[in-house]
Amino acid sequence: MPSSKPLMTSSSGLTPTSVESALRTLETESGGINALAAALRGPLGEAFARAVDLIRQAKGRVIVTGLGKSGHMARKIAATLASTGTPAFFVHTAEAAHGDLGMITTDDVIMALSWSGEQPEMKTLVNYSARFAIPMIAVTSNAASSLAQAADIVIELPKAREACPHNLAPTTSTMMQVAIGDAIAIALLEGRGFTALEFAHFHPGGKLGAMLKFVRDYMRTGAEIPVKPEGTKMSDAVVEMSAKGLGCVCIVNEANEAIGIITDGDLRRHMRPDLLTVTVDEIMTRQPKTVPPSMLATEMIEVLNTRKITTLVVTEADKVVGIVHLHDLLRAGVA
Repeated sequence: MPSSKPLMTSSSGLTPTSVESALRTLETESGGINALAAALRGPLGEAFARAVDLIRQAKGRVIVTGLGKSGHMARKIAATLASTGTPAFFVHTAEAAHGDLGMITTDDVIMALSWSGEQPEMKTLVNYSARFAIPMIAVTSNAASSLAQAADIVIELPKAREACPHNLAPTTSTMMQVAIGDAIAIALLEGRGFTALEFAHFHPGGKLGAMLKFVRDYMRTGAEIPVKPEGTKMSDAVVEMSAKGLGCVCIVNEANEAIGIITDGDLRRHMRPDLLTVTVDEIMTRQPKTVPPSMLATEMIEVLNTRKITTLVVTEADKVVGIVHLHDLLRAGVA
């Protein structure tokens, strides 16, 4: 859906030339992606499906190779495959002839990227593939090229104009290469039922790693939990809230089961002269939302956002074992 915001204009009321250029670039590259999607709905779909099946059945890894800008895209595709459960790595086409062929085994599958399909440096890999019967997938725009003719499967990308006004600098073409690589990676991911937990194994760092941890990794436990038994006077509950600094207190029964919660908002809503003398039972919000310690942080954030709350009580076997606050997630870089 187009943005409703007006396009930035210069003092003269005209759209800056640089923005006009950017829009032309995006429109041109979008045209390439649309052409690729249309091709996948047609004859390209069969070749794509065969390529995915070939990789899925391989005992080894996917060796993604390319030169120049295609090489940069190949490196990215290899990284995406590896991070989504398909063992893969990048081999530079030119370096292959200088010892890197030793990285490739007969159990592997080669995915070679070349827009023209006629790079001389690719010949070494093509010959190696043929000599040891290593299956090769060619990703090219030229099905008649020497690379395509030597490959077992050809993913022929539609010919599309580059965003460069001279139709020279690889822009639309590289966008299509990386898009087809993403499409292969996701098709493999979905085909094997790759889960978020498996994804977490490959992404322990950064914000992704933080989001793929569990509630138990962020919850406060033991003496840090603001908790009071049912029947407690509100004066004592307010002291507990202030001491623990989370803006809430969990109310439990004799079995240590969460039966209610009192937040700063509850205090404001029930403000009255006798507030501190009544029991928590009169003020608490009953049946507070609870989550298990095994829940993923991403799911926990979804619960917080959906319910528009900042605190969750953590229970296991119905017993209160922790509490997690939005501020803790913000400090950890999760939210």
